[in-house]
Amino acid sequence: MNFEKSAGAIIFRKNGDKIYYLLLCYPLSARSKKDYWDLPKGHIEDGEKEIDTVRREVKEETGIEDLKFVEGFKEEIKYFFNFQHKIISKTVVFYLAETETKDVEISFEHIDYEWLLYEKAIKQLTFENAKQVLKRANEFRK
Repeated sequence: MNFEKSAGAIIFRKNGDKIYYLLLCYPLSARSKKDYWDLPKGHIEDGEKEIDTVRREVKEETGIEDLKFVEGFKEEIKYFFNFQHKIISKTVVFYLAETETKDVEISFEHIDYEWLLYEKAIKQLTFENAKQVLKRANEFRK
């Protein structure tokens, strides 16, 4: 079995008394046979620290550079997927980060993005494990 490790973020921004979460729309892939909504994330490069991966991937995927990480939040999810007839075991570590950036410039890896209130974000996310991470982040942030 092959193993992969990635790092990502639950990114939020405040607008008055409202909190919006950033979701990205990914095109169909090995993980899903149709487009899906998920959180920003990417592979950890050799010698790279998780937090540095998050900063790099978020900048590459969204153009956001002003992340302020919320101390004490770190969640991990694990899942399996089939790629080129091989089972891949994947671990993704998520951090919680705030931004003041509203305008997002998505990369070629994505087809859309949305800033959503928690209730809508939970419904929009495609995968249950991402919903659980968002739920824990939302509760932690309060």
